[in-house]
Amino acid sequence: MKFSEIKYVRPDIDVIRAEIEAITAKFAAASSAEEQIKAVFEHEALSKKYSTMATVASIRNSIDTRDEFYEKEIEYIDENSPLIEEKEQEFLSEILKSKFRPALEERFGKLYFKNIEIAKRCFDPKIIPLMQEENKLTSAYQKLYGSAMVDFDGKKLPLPMLAPYGESPDRDVRRAACEATGKFFDEHQAELDEIYDKLVKNRDAQAKALGYKNYVYLGYDKLGRNCYGPEKVEKFREQIARDAVPVVCEVKEMQRKRIGVDKLKLYDNGFVFPDGNAKPEGTAEEILAAGKEMYHALSPETKEFIDLMYDNELLDVLSKEGKAPGGYCTYIAEYKYPFIFSNFNGTAGDVDVLTHEAGHAFAAYRASKNIELSALADPTMESCECHSMSMEFLTSDYHHLFFGKSTKKYELYHAEDSFCFIPYGCMVDEFQTRMYENPEYTPAQRNEVWAQLEKKYRPFLDMEGLPFYGRGAGWQRQLHIYMYPLYYIDYCMAQTIAFQFWLASLENKEAAWKNYLAFVDLGGTKDFEGLVESAGLDLPYNDGAIKRICEKVGEWIKTHQL
Repeated sequence: MKFSEIKYVRPDIDVIRAEIEAITAKFAAASSAEEQIKAVFEHEALSKKYSTMATVASIRNSIDTRDEFYEKEIEYIDENSPLIEEKEQEFLSEILKSKFRPALEERFGKLYFKNIEIAKRCFDPKIIPLMQEENKLTSAYQKLYGSAMVDFDGKKLPLPMLAPYGESPDRDVRRAACEATGKFFDEHQAELDEIYDKLVKNRDAQAKALGYKNYVYLGYDKLGRNCYGPEKVEKFREQIARDAVPVVCEVKEMQRKRIGVDKLKLYDNGFVFPDGNAKPEGTAEEILAAGKEMYHALSPETKEFIDLMYDNELLDVLSKEGKAPGGYCTYIAEYKYPFIFSNFNGTAGDVDVLTHEAGHAFAAYRASKNIELSALADPTMESCECHSMSMEFLTSDYHHLFFGKSTKKYELYHAEDSFCFIPYGCMVDEFQTRMYENPEYTPAQRNEVWAQLEKKYRPFLDMEGLPFYGRGAGWQRQLHIYMYPLYYIDYCMAQTIAFQFWLASLENKEAAWKNYLAFVDLGGTKDFEGLVESAGLDLPYNDGAIKRICEKVGEWIKTHQL
């Protein structure tokens, strides 16, 4: 069935709550492990039914944030999802109390129970009003961001469509595009400050109500992090600041000389070659066709996957007015359909969507075929980002289908951009960590922290003369800070794993792909450390890991300068 043919029906919250209660009672009264296992799968089917409708509504709302019908549906789901969560938690409590736990552990594994224990810590009915308010605030941010239209080059454009201008060989055009984006955020400064202030205080109140020291620890639990905590992440960030930033500065100095500027301004950051960055050749439709050809050639598994995606309208990638910003992959559970959302804008980022988001989608597709329980199919998010970021590099043999004669230019850009991203991602994570450790900060203090972190993680960039960025407010463009708290570090740690898959593929492509496929097929049956170790790779927070990876990636970049 094509996505456009999926019929949306508003979930009846009272009915769903009653059905979960009935399954919970059945589980509690079960006289055997077999009966309890059957109840687990009944609950699974019900959860998929609800999540499918919620996901369809979310996708259609993000495709057009102006659609009043789906806007109201999202409001309804935002209001009622915590009420569903309440009943879900009651079911999970019964699982933890099961007198047949040894048999259930044998069937589902010990990690299944550990994840439930983490989830239980994150919820109490008393925080439902706070959860409802948080949902409304994140929806307000997305709607504000999605509504952004700027006058530029004689046109009225959504913010994602400024990206090609940000890569213009004309430095004045790049600066103007940067300023146009900043102008929108400056014009909405008060509203953006208010939304974030409310979000920080709301999340802090949730944490305190649940007995956490602050939201950092609750945030880690809500992300299901089951093998590391803030201390290991801090150790990772310290390695990035010490061992990666100096190498990144060298790469950025090569870029500065290459494009011939005296100082690398923020608006020069994404401009990599003096004659312009590599751009995909052809129309959006031709790029999509090349993507299909790529996945047909990569492996039998990816051929099967991409045919499902294209045949069933499971990609919405063209930027248009009213569309939410950014890109994502989500999963429509009842249909076993991954779905890719993005905003094509004529830059190399369009190809990144067909590798990064398709990496997520491919992993979800494989899990749906190989793992029967969704709780075991989905690993934690840093592992999911390993799927996507590794796919970006493991498809390198086919990048010529998009870039033609500019392929080597793209590959250098991609390696540099991926490498230089890691300090930025750590900056985002440290910023959020400090905000939740200090929820009383004023907007001015938040901006001051961001400005300090720019010097720590991106000392090669000059913000002078750029009002929005110069006042330390650039963090407000990063939607994850508002919508997905403490998530961003997942990208950074995953990038170190992706680099290791890539470096392995440079030596033996077939073996690297086989190892990657085995990694993906484990889904969430192991924690992050178990998955990485099963692939024979270095954990990002291990002593010396970043230095080892940076030396190899940095050397590749230096020896592949054009």
